[in-house]
Amino acid sequence: MKRNDLIKHLRRSGCYLKREGASHSLWSNPITGHVEAVPRHTEIPNRLVNKICKALSIKEIG
Repeated sequence: MKRNDLIKHLRRSGCYLKREGASHSLWSNPITGHVEAVPRHTEIPNRLVNKICKALSIKEIG
């Protein structure tokens, strides 16, 4: 999956960018308080996308 598509999904789900790291961006869900790292690759494997969504307690994509 493209990283931009994941970022759009995170924003629509109410998550926000907490901070930028060297190789990852930290996204947070304000409702649950969970924080998850999103890699800065143009393509992110679908299993990792589903893991990120599950960790942030939001609906999985597809």
